[in-house]
Amino acid sequence: MPAEPRWLADEMLGRLSRYLRFMGHDTEYVRGLADDDVVAWAQRDGRTLLTRDVQLASRVPGSRLLVSGELPVQIASLQDAFPELRWEVQFDRCTECNGRLAPCAPPRGQPPDAPRPEIGDSLAVYECLVCRHRYWEGSHTAAVRRNLSRWLAPKVGP
Repeated sequence: MPAEPRWLADEMLGRLSRYLRFMGHDTEYVRGLADDDVVAWAQRDGRTLLTRDVQLASRVPGSRLLVSGELPVQIASLQDAFPELRWEVQFDRCTECNGRLAPCAPPRGQPPDAPRPEIGDSLAVYECLVCRHRYWEGSHTAAVRRNLSRWLAPKVGP
């Protein structure tokens, strides 16, 4: 199996970059850079540029031009292009900074939307090794899972 792509999402794709990180994909997000700097970043780090900008895409070999502004269509387009990748929520990447997540001890007292003890097992908590943001399976994660399930329904037929 080929290595997973390392993506660089331009500033028109902020929501997409967060969703890709939710799914454990290494996705850097560009904010406030000139096109020349974006091109240099993609080339320097060997990243596949994700963009809606036709001219910018033409400057970076291997870029993925996403024609739709709709998040569900963008994600489905990437799944079509990379069907071998994981397309479900993974607690691998920080949605804030793209850092790696690692399991950590739950904080004292459960977060407000954590499962109640009578509903689920103990709460798994993850912390970003870079920015220290914490994550757990809660209502926001459930909403992301529902969205992905709707947007990436299994394809039937050839």
